[in-house]
Amino acid sequence: MAVSENEALCPYRLVLEHVTSRWGVLVLIELLDRPYRFSELRRAIGAYGGRGVSEKMLTQTLQTLERDGLVHRDAKPVIPPRVDYSLTGLGREAAEQVRALSQWTRDRMDDVEKARRTYDEARAAS
Repeated sequence: MAVSENEALCPYRLVLEHVTSRWGVLVLIELLDRPYRFSELRRAIGAYGGRGVSEKMLTQTLQTLERDGLVHRDAKPVIPPRVDYSLTGLGREAAEQVRALSQWTRDRMDDVEKARRTYDEARAAS
């Protein structure tokens, strides 16, 4: 795959976008627990609530994370085909950071909501 102009200009930002994307975060956090087959991973991500991830979007996310060296795809030559996804060492390192940020948001959500209310009230008063 050729290097895009965006990758050449700012490769760090592009990887950060992949890791912190809507579905990238959830994929990395789920794969911290164990390897998953595609359909299992899709169901696990859907359990977070909201609209679940489409097959197309999950496929794209996994391919992107695999290309970045974060996810390993293990296709076994059996019938029916079996493909497992797991984290590489690099992926585990990134996933632990993402999980810590996710935990921080859960822990501090009351403070964020309070700050939003204060902001909205100040804006409404002016």
